[in-house]
Amino acid sequence: MRRRMLKAKIHRATVTDANLHYVGSVSIGPELLAAADILENEQVMVVDIDNGARLETYALVGKPGEVCLNGAAARLVHVGDKVIILTYADFEESEVKGHSPVVIHVDATNKITYSPR
Repeated sequence: MRRRMLKAKIHRATVTDANLHYVGSVSIGPELLAAADILENEQVMVVDIDNGARLETYALVGKPGEVCLNGAAARLVHVGDKVIILTYADFEESEVKGHSPVVIHVDATNKITYSPR
């Protein structure tokens, strides 16, 4: 049996922009993607702490410090909202016990304040 587990989490990032007319996705600063081991075009879930909205999209490499929701997702957030960005991965039962997700903490300007790496 395979289990879907949390792979990585960027905790309490601040939305820096919302671009309704972009094709889609969430643009995330390259330093955040690297620290959380999230690849460009990888599926992500974004949870808005301020309004409770949850959405799935894919990650794009943005500018340093950027967290910009694009396309239809831009209607679900506001600049300044705090969000949690999550990725999941499927693991074999034998891999679950040794798995620990990567959890990145950031400040109000999306600078990393804690990274387990």
